[in-house]
Amino acid sequence: MVADQHTEVERKYDVPPGARVPELTSVPEVDRVAPADEVELDATYFDTAGLALARAGITLRRRTGGADAGWHLKLPVSADIRSEVRRPLEEGHGGAPAELLEYVRAFVRDQEVAPVMSVRNRRVVHRLLDAEGRTLAELCDDHVTAQHPADGSPPGHWREWEVELVDGTDLLEPVETLLLNAGARPAGSSSKLARALGERLPGPTGRSRATRPGRNDATGVLLTEYLSEHVSRLKQEDLRLRAGDDEGVHQMRIAARRLRSALATYRDVLAPGSAEGLRAELKWLGGVLAPARDAQVLRERLGELVRHQPAELVLGPVPQRIDNELGASFRTGRSEAELALAGKRYFRLLDRLDTFTSAPPFSEAAQQPIRRGVPRLLQADLKRVRKRHRAVEEAPDQHAQDLAHHEVRKAAKRLRYAAETARPVFGKRAKRLGTRAKRIQQMLGEHQDTVVARDTLREIGVQAHLDGENGFTFGRLHALEQGRAAELEREYPSLLEHLPTRKLRSWLDH
Repeated sequence: MVADQHTEVERKYDVPPGARVPELTSVPEVDRVAPADEVELDATYFDTAGLALARAGITLRRRTGGADAGWHLKLPVSADIRSEVRRPLEEGHGGAPAELLEYVRAFVRDQEVAPVMSVRNRRVVHRLLDAEGRTLAELCDDHVTAQHPADGSPPGHWREWEVELVDGTDLLEPVETLLLNAGARPAGSSSKLARALGERLPGPTGRSRATRPGRNDATGVLLTEYLSEHVSRLKQEDLRLRAGDDEGVHQMRIAARRLRSALATYRDVLAPGSAEGLRAELKWLGGVLAPARDAQVLRERLGELVRHQPAELVLGPVPQRIDNELGASFRTGRSEAELALAGKRYFRLLDRLDTFTSAPPFSEAAQQPIRRGVPRLLQADLKRVRKRHRAVEEAPDQHAQDLAHHEVRKAAKRLRYAAETARPVFGKRAKRLGTRAKRIQQMLGEHQDTVVARDTLREIGVQAHLDGENGFTFGRLHALEQGRAAELEREYPSLLEHLPTRKLRSWLDH
């Protein structure tokens, strides 16, 4: 996806009508303030009927006037930072440009996007310059009029100040001090659209960190908050993937796994069968993302392995062949993932996740206090790890043992994520349990990587031989991976000894 993107660092302030812009030359690095420029800006904001973008802190607008007239998509990064994607005005004559909508498909899906607010702004710009005449920051004095384009309600009027960094750094705090002394207050809304929408835009849901669940709260409360957090994470990683960041594939897959794992661990606190379909769709989503991620991991692993070989033992174009084969697999996997993420099946999965997390179908067990209910659920996942380890010990051959190790890894991952859900209540003890489960997961994850690597090396080595190349190095790499697998198989059982052996309820309370 190619578009004009830049990072915007700014703060907004509510200002009383008679406030005067303070003298700003006392700000460090500021030598003078350029004569004020005045500009008229007209913006139309677009969203779904349910304000899906605004709820996520995202704005999409078409603006005329000023030096940056065009389509602007603003994506939140942190409190003061947003990523802005721009397109020219000539695009999107019949509505918002398709390219911008593709970034936010996890939020708008296949819903119609239409105008939801018109905002006129008489802006007076004060540019803060250094001794060389560079613009360090801009203070915008905005006089705003906003009106809903369809409901006939009277327009809203207000004034605000907006400070945006240009070439400067560390100016926000000293400028803020001056603005607060001049009567300004930190803005009560994150954007002009949010202020204009007012009560039309619901506030954030869920508890704040200060009121996180306690041990006597219902178990269902803990699950609801965890699911809500990771549904939000899934959408943010979807956005990251669509923006071209390859790490988004990995992180989106992790978010889907966490959701699926939580639904499995907390199965007993949900109505019978209510989460099975959702778990199946999350498994499908993980499968959609797997080929690209697996190729990415294997490419890095084998590339690193080749780089550590003596030059005289790398016979033929080994690194190029590995890179070409797995690079092609990654690109194919990513393209197929992007196709699936543009489809109705994925959109309906997101719909179901939103509905499920807003009102989970709880059973009576969801009312059990966290101090009793959650240790019982974690205990079942701990038992699952030990049971699957017994299958490793009983495996009749190497192939069966490899499969059994993989099953232990998945069980350890589920225990890790289960412990993660408990951390807001059980703190360090839950963190310790999760860390121990993670060590098992990571060690057996590498073991599984060796299994996949050996299969891949054999396939690539055979093809190299058929193409007239020397297959020696591929055989060497295969042997090294086999040796590493044997080391991991010897080391891994010792990690099981660090898992709790007594009842988790007493262990977590210790």
